[in-house]
Parts: sequence; structure tokens; C-alpha cells
Amino acid sequence: MSSRAILYLEDGTSFIGRSLSQQGESAGEAVFNTAMSGYQEVLTDPSYAGQIVIMTYPLIGNYGVNDEDVESDKVHVKGFVVKEFCRHHSNYRATQSLIDYLDENKIMAIEGIDTRALTRHLREQGAMKAIISTTDFDSASLQKKIDAVPSMIGADWVSKVTTKKKYIWPKGRKAGKTDKKYTVAALDCGIKFNILRILNDLDCEVHVFPASATAEEILAVEPDGLFVSNGPGDPAAVTYVVATLKELAGKLPTFGICLGHQMLGLALGGQTYKLKFGHHGANHPVKDLLDERIGITSQNHGFCVDLDSLKAHDIEMIDVNLNDQTLEGLRHKKLPILSIQHHPEAAPGPHDAQYLFKHFINMMETANA
Repeated sequence: MSSRAILYLEDGTSFIGRSLSQQGESAGEAVFNTAMSGYQEVLTDPSYAGQIVIMTYPLIGNYGVNDEDVESDKVHVKGFVVKEFCRHHSNYRATQSLIDYLDENKIMAIEGIDTRALTRHLREQGAMKAIISTTDFDSASLQKKIDAVPSMIGADWVSKVTTKKKYIWPKGRKAGKTDKKYTVAALDCGIKFNILRILNDLDCEVHVFPASATAEEILAVEPDGLFVSNGPGDPAAVTYVVATLKELAGKLPTFGICLGHQMLGLALGGQTYKLKFGHHGANHPVKDLLDERIGITSQNHGFCVDLDSLKAHDIEMIDVNLNDQTLEGLRHKKLPILSIQHHPEAAPGPHDAQYLFKHFINMMETANA
């Protein structure tokens, strides 16, 4: 049963709506996502840990949820904001409604607000901390609670979402003889299942390591390549992963995605910065400078690598965002290191950029030749 709820932003702006049956409060960084579908993948993407997600598409939940379209073992968002939740989902794969799924996972969700006005406000003012509450509507009280919430800048969320112990994908498979052509060590900074599925389909046995794994532990499995995953928070705060990547630079063909791309940029001598409102959605145009190909990509990041900080380190840009000209991909001119800011695994989103995984395979092929 729904009840009155408030979404209060740190600049004092507020929106009144209705909650689902979950009552209470939840705070995080408010960001908007422009995808029209893929909400279950968004909810279960570890990169959204610590964030309240606003969907810009007005009706969400029309195809329900199922047991397959998840990107991790649980829902990671701090809150979910839509214009309207669909009450009558329809899809042959659905196992339950989105509303029941959110309530089952105890996620604060709010509907009935003007998400267009909210999105425009965040575009103009930038991503900011927010709180959803069904129990407190006092501005002074809510402001005090928001002020106590840590900023996303300087926050290490990777330690909260990484695996606790090493495993081989698919989970449960034991170490030993494999018929896979390549062995890949993956640093789990918030890795998505579809990345692992794609690597597995490309003939890779993937050994997934906690983000805290040392270079020695990674090299011990004698991998053909290193994959550095997506994840939440500020890349500059994940100093232990950056240190490991510095130690491994040049020793293994390396491919990074999203947060992995940013941490590789730091390991190679660059710097990162916070974007005003980030890139979150499944419709961002990116140009591949290697073959002049333009693709529509899935994106989810609030930080960016500063290309100017890398120009003296044998780094070249290979992908550029056509909306704001920010860096979307880089490679080292001498070492087998490649990284992409967007999500070529496309979960959710278009498949235009999945070919980038083949570049990683080619790097391993060349190293083994």
C-alpha cells in the first residue's frame, strides 16, 4: 500500500510523491538514467551502489522482472524514482512485478513526481545528495540528515561490493583442467554478470578476484590477460587497486571497463575528475577513432579520466563521447593496455560496442604468439 513520500535534495529542492509499501528513509547521490528499458539490470548493477536512480522514461515496470536479467546477486541502488510504476506487467519471461521485486528487496521507491522537472534540475545544478523519506517531511531535519551523508567524491564503494573470495565463473566451477583457450584474471570492483558471460562465450576461463588481490595472487593463476571491472564510487579513492595495476602494467594484456578504465588511467599517471551529472543511460553516441565507427552505447559513470593528464605518458584516445567530447576509451602506445569508459557488455543497452571484447582477445593472441 502506497503512502506519501518526499524526495529532498541537498540544495533544498523537494518533490512530493507516493512510496511503495516500503517505509522509512534512504539517502544517496541522486542521478538520472535515460534508458527506456533495462531497469532490472540497472537495479542490480553494483556501479549504482550508493545512488538514488531517477528513470527519465515515464512508465517503468511494464514487462516485470525475472530471474535471469540480473547483473549481480542483489539490488544495489539506495532508492528508485519514477513518474509511474506499471501495475499490470506483461511478458512471457516475467516471474513477478517490479513493485513486488522492489518491496521484496526493501528498496525505497517513489512515484508520482515530475521526473522531467527533477532531471532538468539535476542537469542544471549537477548530481547531488538526496534522501527519500516516508516518515520525516521537515526540511531542516532532512537537511541535517543529508549533510551527514558522505560525498561520492573520495568514497571507496568498491570495498562494499567486491567479492569476498576468489571464484571461477560460472560460480561453483572448480579449478582444474579446462577446455577454454584463455585464462583471464578479473579484478572484481563491482563486476557485472554479462561481462563474465561474454568472456566465457569468447573461450575464456575467468578467475574472479577480490579488488584487494595482490599482483602476486593474480599472477599465480598464470593468466593470459587481466580484466579490470566496472564499479561504484570515486576511482581515486580505490588506491589499492591502482597500486596493483601499476605493478602489473606491461606484464599482462589488460582490458578495463568503466571504473576499471578510470583506475587504469590513474595507474598510467593520469588524473580523474567528477562530471557535473554523469552519463547514465543506454543511448549515448560514441565515436571509435580507430575505425571511424559511431555506436550507441550504454553508460553509467560519474567520473572521467582527464586526457590532458595522460598526454606525456604514451597514451592515446581511441573513443570520444559525441555529446560532450569527453574521453571514452584509451590505449597505451607501447604496452598491451586498452580501456573503455562505456559498457560494451550492453546490459542494458545496444550491442553496438560488443566487438571491443575481441580487441582484448586479439591482445592475448598476440602475447601468446
